[in-house]
Amino acid sequence: MAELNENASNFIHNIIDKDLEDQVYGTRVHTRFPPEPNGYLHIGHAKSICLNFSTAKKYSGKCNLRFDDTNPVKEDTEYVDSIQADVKWLGFEWDQLLYASDYFDRMYECAIDLIKKGKAYVCDLNAEEMKAYRGTLKEPGKESPYRSRTIEDNLQIFEEMRQGKYGDGEKVLRAKIDMASPNINMRDPVIYRIAHTIHHNTGDKWCIYPMYDFAHPIEDAIEGITHSICTLEFEDHRPLYDWVLRELEWVNPPKQIEFARLNLTNTVMSKRYLKALVDNGDVEDWDDPRMPTIAGLRRRGFTPESIRDFCERIGVAKANSTVEISLLEHCIREDLKTKVESRMVVMDPLKVVITNYPEDLTEEMVIENSREDESKGVRKVPFSRELYVERDDFMEVPAKKYFRLFPGNEVRFKGAYFLTCNEVIKDNNGNVIELRCTYDPETKSGSGFEGRKVKGTIHWVDAKTAEKIQVRVYSYLMVEDENGENVMNPNSLTVKEAYAEPAIKQTQPGERFQFFRHGYYIADEKLTTNDQKVFNQIVDLKSSWKK
Repeated sequence: MAELNENASNFIHNIIDKDLEDQVYGTRVHTRFPPEPNGYLHIGHAKSICLNFSTAKKYSGKCNLRFDDTNPVKEDTEYVDSIQADVKWLGFEWDQLLYASDYFDRMYECAIDLIKKGKAYVCDLNAEEMKAYRGTLKEPGKESPYRSRTIEDNLQIFEEMRQGKYGDGEKVLRAKIDMASPNINMRDPVIYRIAHTIHHNTGDKWCIYPMYDFAHPIEDAIEGITHSICTLEFEDHRPLYDWVLRELEWVNPPKQIEFARLNLTNTVMSKRYLKALVDNGDVEDWDDPRMPTIAGLRRRGFTPESIRDFCERIGVAKANSTVEISLLEHCIREDLKTKVESRMVVMDPLKVVITNYPEDLTEEMVIENSREDESKGVRKVPFSRELYVERDDFMEVPAKKYFRLFPGNEVRFKGAYFLTCNEVIKDNNGNVIELRCTYDPETKSGSGFEGRKVKGTIHWVDAKTAEKIQVRVYSYLMVEDENGENVMNPNSLTVKEAYAEPAIKQTQPGERFQFFRHGYYIADEKLTTNDQKVFNQIVDLKSSWKK
């Protein structure tokens, strides 16, 4: 089980505390995480996972993982497998792995019970007609002409629906509630529809399937769920949730509680939209590192600890709001800064030739693996006459307070020597292609030299031994256009060829580093091989988030 702050409380826990005090469910607390297997989970689902599992743990209760697989048209075993992997990766273990489809027989019996009580009827209106009959927020709906069917007729036709006598959409079973209700969800909602589709779990046993709003309360009740925690868009559905269980005369029914869903800047939280990005080829797959899916965040290099920390920081509220993505980035920086070793990587190389350094000499410079954690030790990095530095670490005409390389200036090359830029070499177009420098052999790092100080330190790699790597730099998936609308960012991925110190050759897929002065990176688990190292940028070093 993941480590969480068990002392944390919120309005949901306050409700549970009161229920425990009043012995509503005795001493039991039983929650569930009920995803529909019609896509990959995203960061918004992570909030629900953390809330449901941590609530169960706080009260020494239970939490089920239940697949709400009532819509076979959109569901797939690929999604079932990915959801289980995501929940485990986040650090949680469920008490029971369950499927709504395991209860189809019981749900059918419940539908029969409602028909026998005169609380459900078969309706032949098509989708367009039903919409016209439903009414509006200001006007009541009209009763279906099929609302007055006899109980016997409804039982017979519903059984014929089950036997496959009718085509998709030809008939539905509706709850008989109140077509004048101010809550449109209570205006005789559909509770069963026909779908001649193979189900991933039940095969071709069924050609009628329960609607989510009918199935969900029954699933909760069968499992003995005490507190059915869901997002705020289901608040208007709660009267139907309660109606179903009341009409079925369920003893001690579960209690539905709604909380605000997670909205995050610069991304999108709609599984439908995310699926369209995948289907249209706008992203590689559900685990594309630009995607807000848990699989995408995992491949991007986020850790389960950072996501749990993020979910705990944003808290649980009753009102919807939008969280800055910079907070999520802050959480991964905080998690990685003491965990990973650093490496020197040059993204935009400019050659440096040390004119007074011996041509046949290569030294091994001792450099710390982490400035945050001395226990991570040191490594040896080759240094010779020709090096690469970042192009933006040189300015021919320096700006004010620019302390890196420029003609006549002396800087520290990290872990090595003081170097002075003496000459700038350009091509025929006036582009700088090489710097000629001299070094002071008395200034070697670790030698104790204190003769003078320099204000700038820059990183480098040895040109002779540098390892070419591919670096994938990510920007936000979504940006605002000129109309203030969220659109996909055409510049969300930049692929670069970079030069790294030779130790990078030992990198294994999934291994994370801080690239000195650049940010945090992970060796892509799909693309990294023995011969080609491909790194995904997790996050840069700067934080725009303020506490």
